[in-house]
Amino acid sequence: MSFKSNWWRSAVIYQIYPRSFVDSNGDGIGDLPGILQQIDYVANLGVDAVWISPFFKSPMKDFGYDISDYRAVDPIFGTLDDFKAILAAAHDRSLKVLIDQVWNHTSEEHPWFLESRASRDNAKADWYVWVDAKADGSPPNNWLSTFGGSAWAWAPERQQYYLHNFLTSQPDLNWYNPDVAAAILDTAQFWLDLGVDGFRLDVVNFFTYDRSFRDNPLRPPDNPRPAGAMESDPFFSQINLYNLDQPETLALLKPIRELIDRYGATTLAEISSAEDTLLTSSQYVNGPDRLHTAYNSSLMTDEPFTAQRLHRLIGRVEALFDDGVICWTAGTHDFPRLKNRWSKYQPSSAFLQEAFDHMFAALIVSLRGCCCIYQGDELGLTQAEIPHDQMQDPFGIQGYPHVLGRDGSRTPMPWLKAAPQAGFTTSDAPWLPIPDEHRQAAVDVQEADPGSLLHKYRRLINWRQAQPALKQGDLQLLDLAEERLVGFVRACDQQQLLCVFNLSPETVYQDLTSLPKGKPTGEGVFSDRSYHDTLELPPFGVYFANLDA
Repeated sequence: MSFKSNWWRSAVIYQIYPRSFVDSNGDGIGDLPGILQQIDYVANLGVDAVWISPFFKSPMKDFGYDISDYRAVDPIFGTLDDFKAILAAAHDRSLKVLIDQVWNHTSEEHPWFLESRASRDNAKADWYVWVDAKADGSPPNNWLSTFGGSAWAWAPERQQYYLHNFLTSQPDLNWYNPDVAAAILDTAQFWLDLGVDGFRLDVVNFFTYDRSFRDNPLRPPDNPRPAGAMESDPFFSQINLYNLDQPETLALLKPIRELIDRYGATTLAEISSAEDTLLTSSQYVNGPDRLHTAYNSSLMTDEPFTAQRLHRLIGRVEALFDDGVICWTAGTHDFPRLKNRWSKYQPSSAFLQEAFDHMFAALIVSLRGCCCIYQGDELGLTQAEIPHDQMQDPFGIQGYPHVLGRDGSRTPMPWLKAAPQAGFTTSDAPWLPIPDEHRQAAVDVQEADPGSLLHKYRRLINWRQAQPALKQGDLQLLDLAEERLVGFVRACDQQQLLCVFNLSPETVYQDLTSLPKGKPTGEGVFSDRSYHDTLELPPFGVYFANLDA
C-alpha cells in the first residue's frame, strides 16, 4: 500500500466541536453553516483532516452523543445539504473529513430502542442489553455508569433492566446480536457513500460485556486508578473487569476494517476508561484486522509533565505499537484544557507559559504517528470556569462539585476580540459563556501577531508536511544524561532528523558531542545559542537538526 493511501499514519487532525465553533443563525449554538464559513481557517492551519463531533438528530441530553437517528442531521446544526457543502469545500481544499460515530449506545428516543423496550418478543427485542432483576428486584450486578450511579435502569414495559454505561437516556446496543452489527455497518456505508473519509469511533472498548454479568471487584487501596482517572470519580472505585474491555470486541473489528478499507477511509478509535489505556489502544490497532489508529488519555492526565514521564511514555508507545499507529492528542471536548492541566505545575510567568505552549506544539508534530489538535488549543485557550447555574454538561452537573465536568473545555471559539460574544454568535446568550480572558487570545488578535501561538502551529504543521522523517520515519529514543531533556531521532530513507526538547523552566546546556551530529533546521531552533560543542536550550526550548546535512 502506498504512503499516499496511508495518509492517516501521520495525519494532523483538527477537531471541531460544532456547538462551539461558529453560530451562523444567531441562536447561540454553533452549526454546520458556521463550520463552512470558517473552513479556510482550518485549511490554512495546514492540517490533513478535520474531525467533526456529532451533528446527528438527538434530544441533546448528552449534546449529540445520544443519537436518535444515525442518518439525519439535527435541525439545530442545519441540514444534510449543509454537511454535503462542508464535504465539498473541504475536499476542494485537500482536507479529509472524519465524522463521529457513536455505536456503543443510542438515545432512548431512537426507534430501535422504542421497539426493543415495548416487549420481550418483538423484532428488536435483543438489540439492547436486557437482564432480569435479582430476586429482590435490584439490578443484576454492581456495574457503575461512567456518569455516576448504577449502570442499570428499570423498564416497566419489559419488567427488565437495560444497560447504560453512560446516561440512563443512552441505552447500550447489544453487539453480540449480528443484526445490530449489520445495521451499524449499513449506517457506516451510508456516510461513506456520501464521501466521508473516515470515522472517529466513540468509546469502542465498551462495545461488549461479560455475558455472565459478574460483579466488578472493588478497587483495593493499593491498586492505583488508571491514568487520567480523578480520585473523586466513583466509576473507578471498582476495577472495571467485566463491563468493558472484553476480548470479544476485538473480533468485531475485522468487518469494520474491511468496510472502511474498501472506501480508502480510516478509523480513529477512542479508548476510554481502560485500566491500561496504552495497552488497550495497541490491541485495537495492531494488525490488518483491527482499526487504523486510536487515541487515549495518556497525555491528558492531571500530573506534572516532566521529561522522565514523557520519555517513559514514548518508550512504551514504541514497544506496544508495532504496525499500529497511535494518535497523539493532549485535548478533546472531554478533557480539561491542556494549558490549565500543566500550567499549575509550572511557574506562573506569562513568558514561561508561552514558551511551554510553543514547545508543546513542536513536540506533538514531531512524534511518530498522527496527532489531533482540539479547536482552541492552537490559540492556547485556558479552561473556563463555569458557574453552577450556567453548567450544561450532565456529567459535571451530576458529579458537582466533586467531579470536574466538561463545559470548561467546550466554550465557544473566540474569533474577534472586540465583537459581541467574541464573534461566535450574534445572540446575547451563547449556549455556554465566553470567558473574558479568551478574548485576549482571539483569532484576530493572533492573526495580527506573527509570533503568536496560532502562527507557530501553522508554521510547524506546514514544516512537518515537508519533512519525510516526520511523515513516515521511525523513532529512536535517545538516553540523555540531562534529565530535563527528551531527545529522539526520526529517520527514514530520505532524512534523519534530531529532535530535542527542554521540558523544564530553566535554561539547560547540552554537550553537542554526545548528540548525533547535524545542522540545525526547522521551527523553534535556537542555533544562535549554540557555541563550540555546547547547545544552550532556553526554558522549554526546542532543537531540530538535520543529520543528513
